[in-house]
Amino acid sequence: MRARIKNKILKWQGEAWSLLTYAVEAPNGRIVEKGVIQHPGSVVIVPLMGDKVLMLRQYRLSLDKHILELPAGTREQGEDWLACAQRETREETGFRAEKWHLLGHLWPAPGLTDETMAIYIAMELKPAPLKADFDEEIEVVPYLLSELTEMALDGSLQDAKSAVAILRTADYLQKQTI
Repeated sequence: MRARIKNKILKWQGEAWSLLTYAVEAPNGRIVEKGVIQHPGSVVIVPLMGDKVLMLRQYRLSLDKHILELPAGTREQGEDWLACAQRETREETGFRAEKWHLLGHLWPAPGLTDETMAIYIAMELKPAPLKADFDEEIEVVPYLLSELTEMALDGSLQDAKSAVAILRTADYLQKQTI
């Protein structure tokens, strides 16, 4: 038997996502309150320039530190997945890609949100900057894909979406050369 939702309340509505609380009856009959973030989805992009990947060093308020991560962003309401990836790549790296490959989807935090994230490889990059979001502090830093793969495996690349996307990219590219 699974838990049953008794009611839900919208607690907060932001521009991109909302926070709901659910009163849930557990299988043992106990009522518990659970929070869920409703999210329109997002993308993470692996921008390839030869054997290098354009990574971002970006400040994250939730951690109160700068972290290393891939370009990523939230879809606008009804926005196509690829269009979102193309926009985010230009905003965050200053490049556009001539060639794209979808590496699938993932749930970044299923215990907290219904968000689905699409993973794309962006190839054949050309300069084409878009104005960045006003609240982002971003430094673009190129890394060798082989170095990032090691970092994903040894845990020094701690951003989960980036680690998964790097490992999927390395696997995909290895299979292309076989």
